[in-house]
Amino acid sequence: MNQRTCLSVILAAGEGTRMKSALPKVLHQIAGLPMVAHVVKAAEAAGASGVALVIGHGADEMRKAAAKFAPEAETFVQEKRLGTAHAVIAARAAISKGYDDVLVMFGDTPLIDADALTVARLRLAEGAAVVVIGFRPPNPTGYGRLIEKGGKLIAIREEKDCSEEERKIGFCNAGMMAVAGAHALKLLDAVDNKNAKGEYYLTDIVEIAGAQGLDVVATEASFESALGINNRAELAQAEAIWQQRRRHEAMLSGVTLIAPETVYFSHDTEIGADTIVEPNVWFGPGVMVASGAKIHAFSHIEGATIASNCDVGPFARLRPGADLRNKAKVGNFCEVKQAVIEEGAKVNHLTYIGDARVGAGANIGAGTITCNYDGYSKFFTDIGEGAFIGSNSSLVAPVTIGNGGYVASGSVITESVPDDALAFGRARQKTIPGKGKELRERFASAAAAKKKAAGADH
Repeated sequence: MNQRTCLSVILAAGEGTRMKSALPKVLHQIAGLPMVAHVVKAAEAAGASGVALVIGHGADEMRKAAAKFAPEAETFVQEKRLGTAHAVIAARAAISKGYDDVLVMFGDTPLIDADALTVARLRLAEGAAVVVIGFRPPNPTGYGRLIEKGGKLIAIREEKDCSEEERKIGFCNAGMMAVAGAHALKLLDAVDNKNAKGEYYLTDIVEIAGAQGLDVVATEASFESALGINNRAELAQAEAIWQQRRRHEAMLSGVTLIAPETVYFSHDTEIGADTIVEPNVWFGPGVMVASGAKIHAFSHIEGATIASNCDVGPFARLRPGADLRNKAKVGNFCEVKQAVIEEGAKVNHLTYIGDARVGAGANIGAGTITCNYDGYSKFFTDIGEGAFIGSNSSLVAPVTIGNGGYVASGSVITESVPDDALAFGRARQKTIPGKGKELRERFASAAAAKKKAAGADH
């Protein structure tokens, strides 16, 4: 089958009115990726070299999104919604290129398993002209039944048209098909709209192919893989299934998830073996975690790289561009953005490091901030190896703290500090004996007078 070419035609023209959204339905996200992009990924994993997106509602928005997740895809607009076969034929120009296999898929089935598509393609390679992917829902009510005879699929029967015996069939139509490229256009062109709705149904090609003496068979996907999304509740259900699958994969690959049901991954999260993830951690897009790291509870991480044996959190936020090198530590209530924390450096508590480099072995005290933004532009802070930044310090960028530099606690640093130098950037302390008592008495008297005046008003 490796020699066979494959086109995936993905139907994504529906308005999705039940989503109650201005956003096209298939652009709603699962694990940080539009659901139609999940379908594209599954098709590519099954060997599809071409992608044809059939779009309609929100066409411009769809094209813009597709440029990111499927830059090589061709887009075709279904001007009028006249049924599933009509939608597929909108991609005639792509189908006519002569692919061996044509996968017909739906943009709102984000959980489809690439293995199910691969099995369907294998049946085409064995000689079938049409392969219908079926599934067995817990309750088949409302689904079209797959009618088989002698190992062949002879019809897809809508429930309202089923006999009493046919309604007992639990094997149902998932909607997806694989069609031999040599027969695809001929079968599609033979579909008519002589039905109550006046639409062109893709399912009709099953009986058309059978009448032409072509082999039509059914393969089976899991119920979860065939799940279609029509509203926000089903979107949440699909998200939960996707997360459950990903957590299971992570644990089998050597990652410890202490409370798996509370950890959320994105579609591209990479996490190494022997990493420990505590409860309530959220991984946004673009996160890579090497082996042996420890991610403490309630940390929020996106667009970040975390090297081996790093320690993050609890309650840490790593924003895009955060780059933690081997054995670096970012502790509780710290935020790191667009910054490199080099090997063994520590950013322990209540600190903001943005647009910066923290050198190897440096220590950043509690309450330190890099003042990187003046309201118009961002500026860089460079902290050298082995530097020590005292608590509650403000480093006003652009500024450099040299290797081994020492910044006294409570300093506001506006000029660069040479290697091994000590820098103070604070006013000299002045102590006035008895002044504290005097201030307390003055403040207490003022408060009492204010309270008395308020009572007189009533």
